[in-house]
Amino acid sequence: MIGESFILSQLHFRVSPKVLNRSAEKAALADWQKAAAFLEPFGNNFAVILSLTWSLPCSAARSMGEKQNAEVISERFLCCDVAPLRISTAKTTFHRDNNSYRQDGSACVNGWAFASIFRTDVLSSSPTAVQENVVTIPRIRLGDQPDGAPLSFATVGASRGEGRANPFDHWHFALFIARKELSMNCSSIRLLRFAWACFLLFLATPSSAMHPADSATPTIAPDDPLLQVWQGEFGGVPPWDKVQPTRLEPAFIVAIEKATRDIQAIANNTEAPTFDNTIAALEQAGQELRQLQAIFGVYRSNLNLGPIPQIEQTVGPMLAAYEDSITQNAALFARIEAVYQGEQSDWSPDRVRLVENRYKQFVRRGANLADDEKSRLSAINKRLAVLFAQFSQNVLADEAGYITWIEDSEKLLGLPDSLVAAMANSAEQQGQPGKWAVRNTRSSMDPFLTYAADRSLREQVWRNYYSRADHDDQHDNKAIIREILQLRQERAKLLGYATHAHWRLETEMAKTPENVMDLLLQIWPKAVARVAEEVADMQAVADKQLGVGAITIEPWDYRYYAEKVRKAKYDLDMNEVKPYLQLEKLREGMMWVAEQLYGMQFRELSGVPVFHPDVRVWEVTGADDALVGLFYLDPFAREGKRSGAWMTAYRVQDRLQSTRTAPLISNNSNFVKAAKDQPVLISWDDATTLFHEFGHALHGLCSDVEHPSQAGTAVARDFVEFPSQLKEHWLSTPEVLTRFAVHHETGEPMPAELLQKIEKAATFNQGFATVEYLASALIDMKLHLSAVETIDPDAFERDTLSELGMPPQIVMRHRTPHFAHIFSSDSYSAGYYSYLWADVLTADAAEAFDQAGSYFDEETVQRLYQHVMSVGDTIDPADSFRLFRGRDVDTSALLRKRGFPVQ
Repeated sequence: MIGESFILSQLHFRVSPKVLNRSAEKAALADWQKAAAFLEPFGNNFAVILSLTWSLPCSAARSMGEKQNAEVISERFLCCDVAPLRISTAKTTFHRDNNSYRQDGSACVNGWAFASIFRTDVLSSSPTAVQENVVTIPRIRLGDQPDGAPLSFATVGASRGEGRANPFDHWHFALFIARKELSMNCSSIRLLRFAWACFLLFLATPSSAMHPADSATPTIAPDDPLLQVWQGEFGGVPPWDKVQPTRLEPAFIVAIEKATRDIQAIANNTEAPTFDNTIAALEQAGQELRQLQAIFGVYRSNLNLGPIPQIEQTVGPMLAAYEDSITQNAALFARIEAVYQGEQSDWSPDRVRLVENRYKQFVRRGANLADDEKSRLSAINKRLAVLFAQFSQNVLADEAGYITWIEDSEKLLGLPDSLVAAMANSAEQQGQPGKWAVRNTRSSMDPFLTYAADRSLREQVWRNYYSRADHDDQHDNKAIIREILQLRQERAKLLGYATHAHWRLETEMAKTPENVMDLLLQIWPKAVARVAEEVADMQAVADKQLGVGAITIEPWDYRYYAEKVRKAKYDLDMNEVKPYLQLEKLREGMMWVAEQLYGMQFRELSGVPVFHPDVRVWEVTGADDALVGLFYLDPFAREGKRSGAWMTAYRVQDRLQSTRTAPLISNNSNFVKAAKDQPVLISWDDATTLFHEFGHALHGLCSDVEHPSQAGTAVARDFVEFPSQLKEHWLSTPEVLTRFAVHHETGEPMPAELLQKIEKAATFNQGFATVEYLASALIDMKLHLSAVETIDPDAFERDTLSELGMPPQIVMRHRTPHFAHIFSSDSYSAGYYSYLWADVLTADAAEAFDQAGSYFDEETVQRLYQHVMSVGDTIDPADSFRLFRGRDVDTSALLRKRGFPVQ
C-alpha cells in the first residue's frame, strides 16, 4: 500500500472514428458501465477517474466548428448512467489545443480536448484532492506499451506515431480505478475478482478499436543517440544533429530505468558504506539521464515548439518521481547516514562538505518522513512539475501572441534607425513584410518604450508586456499560481518548516527570511525616495514640452522621459552610445577580458553539432594550451525561445577519473537580428547583460573541483549571481571600451568625452532600477511567507504594493502572472532577493579592484580566481568571500554604488 490511496488497475484503449462515430461512443460507454458494475460489491470506497482526450485533424476541426464539437462531447459523456457507483461529476475542463505541430513545425492539429473527473461519495468533493491521492503504478504493459512506461494520468495525450498520415484523428479513453482506505481485512477473493474483472474488461475491448501501432509513447532503440554517452572530441559533445524530439519521451523512460538501476546498485551494496562506494558512486550514477536532461533543457528553453510543450508536461512528473525515489530510498539514506556519522578526520574539506550537504539534502527532501508522508510529498512534487511546465508554456504563448504591429511609418518617430530596421526584419521573418513588429519580450519592449514618441503605442506595448499570462483566458496563470503556493506551503509543513521561504533559505547565505526582509526593507525607502526625485524631474520635462498638466507621468512614460532627463542633466543621449555597441565586437571584448584575466584563448569551431543555425561554438584553452571547455553562444530571439538571458551547462567540470572533464557551457540571449549585412546594435543595458551572462559562463569554465555536484555555479543561489554581477564592471573599463566599443560605420573608438559622460551618469535612474527589482523581490518573499490558504495573485500583488508605498509610475520588474523566476520551477522561489544579496558582495568586491587601481590588477584577479571562480561549492560562500576580500562584506558599499545615502 502506498499512502492513503492507490491505483489497482489502469486501462487505456482507443477507438478511431475518422470524425464522430456514435457506435464507438456507445461501445466505450458500455465498457465503462461494465467497469462500474464490477465495482458494485465494494460499495463506495472506490474512485473512478475517467479521462477523454479528443483530437482532430485541422480540416475536420475547422469544418465541424470547434466549440460546437466540444459542447456535443460534453452532452454525450457527462450524463453517463453509472448508478451502481453513485458517480457524480466533479470537474470538466476544456482545452483548446493550438500547440501541436509536426516535426517540421507546421500546424497539425487544431481541435479540442476535454477531461472529466468522476468520484464516488466517499472521496473529497475537490477534484484536486482526487488527483493528488492517486498514485500511478509505473509498470503496466498494455498492448505495445513499452515495459515500464508510466501511463499518463487524468489526460491521455494524442499519439505522436511516426510515418502515419494522420496520427491525431482518434479518441483516447482512460479508466483509472482507485481504492480508498484499503483494509487489510478485505477479502483476497474479492481483490482477485476485481483484478480479474479489470483484465477481462481490457480483453473485451474489440480488436478493431485497438491501434497497437499508435502507442502514445513510441518505442526507442537502445542505441539511439539520446541514450548514449556523448562521443567525439572534447570529451564528447551533445549529438544535436541526431536528436529527434519525438523520441525524447521514450528516451526518458529508458534513461530513468537505467539511472534507477544505478541507484539501486548503490543502495543494495553489501559492502560497508564508504565515501567511495556511496557518495562518490552517487556522483557518477545516471550519466545518460543527466545528459538527456541537458538536451531536453535546451529544447524547453530554446526550441519550445512542436511536441515539446506536451512532452514537458509528461517528463516533468517522471523526473520528480525519480528524484523522490532517490531521496526516499531508505536503504540508500541509511548508507549516506552511516558515511555522514563515520570517521572523517582524514578527508579533504571538500569531501567533508559534500557528505554533509548530501545528508542534509536527503533530510530536507523527506528521507526521515513516514511512508504515507513520503507518498504525499512525491504527489506534491509531481503535481508541481506539471504546474511549472504549464506556467512556462502560458508565458511563452502570450509572448508569441501579443506582438504589436506598426503599419504607419509616422508612428516610428523617435526610434533609432537600427531599432526600426530590426523591427522591420522581425516583421519580415514573421511573414509581414512592409510592417514593423515589436515582439512581446523585454529586449524589444525596453528600447521601444525608451525612444518611441507615440505615447499611445508606448502604452500598448507596455500593457502587452506587463499583462502576460494575466488575461483571464486559456493562458492565464493565476489559478496555477494559487495551486503552486498551496502545494509549496503544504510541502514545507510536511517537512517541518514554518513556510516555504524558511525551507528554501536554510541552505542559502541569507539563512532566514528575517535576514532577507531586513536587507530589502533597508534599501526600499531610499529607492522610493529617489524615484520621487526622478519623477519630479521627468514631470518638469513633460510640462515644459507639452504644457503644464498635459500629461501625468505613467509607467509607459518612465523610460521615455528618463532619457530626456539624462540628456538635460548629463548631456548624455544613449542613442549616441548605441552605434558603438556592436554585438559582435562586444562578444570579442568579453572573450578578450577572459584572456587577460585567466589566460583563456577562444577559437571558433566548425563542424561541432549545434541545435540551431544561430548557435556558434568556441574551443576554450588555457595558457598552457590545455582544453578548458567549450563555449556555445545562442544570441538571437525566435519563436519557441523563452525571453531573457541565461547560462546553461550541458556538462559540468569534474576530476572523478583523475583527469579533468571539460565543461560545456552556453550563453543564451534574445537580441533582435538586424537586417541582412547590418551589424546588430544593442543598448547599454543589453551590453551589461551580455557581460553578466558571460560571468556565469566563466564561473563554469574556471571550475576546478573533483566532484560534479560541487562544480562551477552549483553554489548557494544568493552567491551564484556574485561572479556574474561583478563581471559587468569590466564592460565600462577604458581597456574594453576603447578597443571594442567602436562605431559601426567609421570604426572609430568611443570618444573619451562620451566615456566620461557615461561614468558621470552611472547612478542615474537608480531609483527606477532598484524599485522595480525590489518590488518583485518583496512580493516573492511575502507570497511565500503568507499564511493565507488561498491567495488571489492579482489582489495580493496590488494590496501588498499599496502597503509598501509602491510609486504608481513604476510596475514590478516581473509581475506575478509571468514571474518565471519563482513559478516555472523552485529555483528562485523565495530567492529572487538573491540578486540584491549578491550585489552587496559585488559592490564590495568592485571596491577592491578600485582600490587596486585597475580591474586587471593581477593580484586581485588571482585572489578572485583562487577563492571564488575555481572553487565551486567546495567551501562555504561566506568563507569564500572572506578569503577574497580579507574581511566580511561591507554592506554600505551597495548604497555607495547606487548613489543612495549611506546613513
